[in-house]
Amino acid sequence: MDLSTLERLPMWIAGRAHAPTTTRYGEVTNPATGHVIRHVPFANAADVDAAVRSADGAFPAWRATPPLRRARVLMRFRELMDTHRKSLAKLVTEEHGKTLADAEGSITRGIEVVEFATGIPHLLKGEHSENVGTDVDTWSIRQPLGVCAGITPFNFPAMVPMWMYPIALACGNTFVLKPSERDPTLALRMAELLKEAGLPDGVFNVVHGDRESVDALPAHPLVRAVSFVGSTPIARHIYETGARHGKRVQALGGAKNHAIVLPDADLDFTTEAIIGAGYGSAGERCMAISAVVAVGDAGDALVGRLAARAKRIVTGPGDAPDVEMGPVITCAAKDRITGLIDRGVAEGATLVLDGRRPAIPGHPDGFFVGPTLFDHVQPSHAIYREEIFGPVLCVVRSPSLDDAIALVNANPYANGAAVFTRSGHAARVFQQDCEVGRVGVNVPIPVPMAFFSFGGWRNSLFGDLHVHGIDGVRFYTRTKVMTARWPDDGSAAPGFHMPVMG
Repeated sequence: MDLSTLERLPMWIAGRAHAPTTTRYGEVTNPATGHVIRHVPFANAADVDAAVRSADGAFPAWRATPPLRRARVLMRFRELMDTHRKSLAKLVTEEHGKTLADAEGSITRGIEVVEFATGIPHLLKGEHSENVGTDVDTWSIRQPLGVCAGITPFNFPAMVPMWMYPIALACGNTFVLKPSERDPTLALRMAELLKEAGLPDGVFNVVHGDRESVDALPAHPLVRAVSFVGSTPIARHIYETGARHGKRVQALGGAKNHAIVLPDADLDFTTEAIIGAGYGSAGERCMAISAVVAVGDAGDALVGRLAARAKRIVTGPGDAPDVEMGPVITCAAKDRITGLIDRGVAEGATLVLDGRRPAIPGHPDGFFVGPTLFDHVQPSHAIYREEIFGPVLCVVRSPSLDDAIALVNANPYANGAAVFTRSGHAARVFQQDCEVGRVGVNVPIPVPMAFFSFGGWRNSLFGDLHVHGIDGVRFYTRTKVMTARWPDDGSAAPGFHMPVMG
C-alpha cells in the first residue's frame, strides 16, 4: 500500500475543516488488520492557539444565547447522532477494534449525556431568598466559564468526549476537544453533526495531536477549564499543569476494579457478569473488572466456570458476525499486555488460560490478545498492581469479606468495585466500607446513568468534581451570589461597623 495516498485528517476550527500548520503526522491503524488507514496531524502550539482563539471569539454570543435555545441545538444533535448511530459505530470499530455492538452501545451511553444536557434550563436555576435582612434579598446564578478543553482517551472515542462537551456547551461555554490520536476521526464527524444541528461556528473545535497539544491546552491563557480521561500519570500531570496555570481541572485516571464473589453468590449469573466485564471491549475500559476476589470456598468453582466460559469467547475483527471480543488498540499495547502475562507466570501466579498467541484466521497482523485467566494471584504480583488494560482476569483468594474489602481499600486506584452475593447484610457492609467512587451489587460495571456523576477516588481522580450529572454542571459553571437592597429615599445608609442582616 502506498501510504502517501492515504487521507490526511484536518482539524476542525471555526465551524469548518481546517488545514493544520504542523508538519508532523501520525498513523491511524485498523487494529484488526494492523494496516495504516489514514494520517492524523499532530498539532503544534499555533494550531492549538487557533482553535482556542476561535472558541474564545465565539463565546460572547453563545453565552448570551438563552439556555433553551442552546438546549434545542443539542436536541437536534441528539437526533442526528441517533440517525447516524450505525455508521458512527462502524467508524469506532474501524479505528478502535471493538465489536459493532459494543461500539453502538457506547454511542448510546454518550447520547444519554446529551439527553441530560437538554434539561439545562432547569439545571441552571439558582436559589433565591427574600428578606434575608430588612428589605434585603439574596439570590444566586450559575454562569459559564469561557473556553473549556477536553482531552480524551482512545477506548471510547464517542462516549467519553460526550461526557464533557454536551454539558459544557449547554452551560454556555465553548469547547476545544483533543481526541486520542489513535482513533481521531469520530471527533470530526461529531463536529460536523453539531454544525448540522445549528451550533454556531467556533463554539466547538477539534485539534489532534500528541503531548505537544496536550501540554498546550492547560497552559493556554484563554482556557478556563480542562477535562481529562486517561492514565493516572498523565491525569496527575494534567491536573498539576492546569492548577499551576490557574485552571479548573477534572482529571480521571486509571483503575484496578475488583469484583468480590462471596460463597453464597449465584455462580452461573456471576460468571456471565464477570466475563462480560473483564473481556468486553478487550478489557480496554476504565471500569473493566480485572481483579476477581474469591472469598472462602467460592474460588475453585468460580475459576472452573470462568475458564470454561472464557474458552468459548469468539475473538476476531470487530465487524465480523458473532465476534464477542476484538483486538487491542496497538501493537505496543499487545506487547505490553503479553509482557505482563509473562511476568505473572514468572512471579508464580497460576496461568489457567493463556491468550498470548491467539489464532485469528485471515488476520495475521492484527493486534489480538486472547482471553487470559490467572488464579492464585498475590497482591505483590505485577498483574495485580498494574492496570493491564487488556483481556486479563486475575483471581485473588481471600478468607473473608472483611479481608476482601481491606484488599480493595489498600489499592492505589479507587474507580469502582462490585460484590456478588445473595446477602443483603453483606452487600450493605460492602457498600458502606468499600472506599471507591462507584459500587455495584450484583452489577459488575456500575457506571451510572447520565443524571448521576461518574468518577473515582484516590489515584483514579484528580480534582473535586466528577463528570456529567450535576457535578458536570457545577464544573462548567461558576456561582455568583447577589445581595440587593432598594431603600426608600429616607432610609438610613449602612453603618460604619460590620453589617448584620437580622
